[in-house]
Amino acid sequence: MSKGGKGAGRSTGRAGRPDDGRDGGVGLVDLDRVGDLSSGGRPIREGRRKKSLVPRWAKLCTIFGTVLVVLSGGVLVGLETVLARFEGAVTEEDLFGDQAAGAPAAEKKSDIKGPLNILLVGIDPRQPETPPLADSIMVLHVNETMDSAYLFSLPRDLLVDIPRFPKADFPGDKTKLNAAMSYGSKVPGEKLPSAAQGFELLSMTVSKVTGIKRFDAGAIINFGGFLKIVDAMGGVTMYIDQNVKSEHRRPDGTHRTLKRGGGGYLGPQAQYKKGTRHLEGWQALDYVRQRYPENGVTDGDYGRQRHQQQFVRAMADQALSKDVVTNPIKLDKVIRAAGKSLIFSGRGNKLIDFGFAMRNLRSDSIQMIKLPGGGVGTGSNYKGEKFQPIADEFFAAIKAGTLDSFVINNPELLNKAK
Repeated sequence: MSKGGKGAGRSTGRAGRPDDGRDGGVGLVDLDRVGDLSSGGRPIREGRRKKSLVPRWAKLCTIFGTVLVVLSGGVLVGLETVLARFEGAVTEEDLFGDQAAGAPAAEKKSDIKGPLNILLVGIDPRQPETPPLADSIMVLHVNETMDSAYLFSLPRDLLVDIPRFPKADFPGDKTKLNAAMSYGSKVPGEKLPSAAQGFELLSMTVSKVTGIKRFDAGAIINFGGFLKIVDAMGGVTMYIDQNVKSEHRRPDGTHRTLKRGGGGYLGPQAQYKKGTRHLEGWQALDYVRQRYPENGVTDGDYGRQRHQQQFVRAMADQALSKDVVTNPIKLDKVIRAAGKSLIFSGRGNKLIDFGFAMRNLRSDSIQMIKLPGGGVGTGSNYKGEKFQPIADEFFAAIKAGTLDSFVINNPELLNKAK
């Protein structure tokens, strides 16, 4: 475990967890759960197509969240105008170190072709001087035909070897995966960290874990922006699959009081009853934060991930509704809020270029993968998480281009959620 970088790796245990009391401390919209299975719960084969009332290429944006409304809304209110507004809002940075001294310039691909691997990282920044932690780490693998994909997550507590990174004076260490972004973000001689530089070290670490040598694109998603997106849409209607009590919020949305000396909170708790509910932004994000059995999430972190998937799906449905895309004022608010929540690198290509390249990709053709794992140590001896051997087989199938058949033969890897 790392001795430096206090709080860089967070245990899933209750005792002394440093994310207590902080909004969104768990990666609020874990994109590793975006989309859904096909109607029969079967893997989507490459080339499989289905009619849809919504433009297929618009549904791609379920993955990115921020692009969702831009592409779908552009069909109704004028694509060029919408894209012009959105392009000015999105921050594009070098997330992979392609512009480093001595590195060859990234070449723009005029024709983006599959297969593609895209690294998506969710952060919930607090103070500007605080190095960011990667709360959600996802990889979108798009098949060669560019009309089906698999989305899988890497646990933030995954115990990994983070490589040496001279840019941040980081010597390398064996610790939790989410710490890679924090360590990599430190800029010698500068007071403020660089999230883009931290992403570079994280991508190097994920490459070592998965065997994916090069990512075709990457994005940092600021979860605070998603609350503003939901509110700009007028809230979100989503299905709540179990009765949940908030550890952090009161029924009126204010923060509960931290017990003197820590170890929990005092005061009434916001409650989310099972059933279809319409939630404000703070309610939706608070609901998907919860992960402890005593608060009603009986399956812990897996339950939290499932709830996050339900939230993102509900947000996508709301964004594509006529209530949003046919309302120019509301649409403009959503676009502006969405653009501010994303930092993107297409390694020579624009975010919109990827949107058009994957225009045949639909939300129902993006399969959610849950890679099984388990803890290394327990209680005060908890070191992190590790994958079961089938994860290495999954990564090997990505490299071999045989992922469709592999998932068909291992259906237990498919995440199922209403």
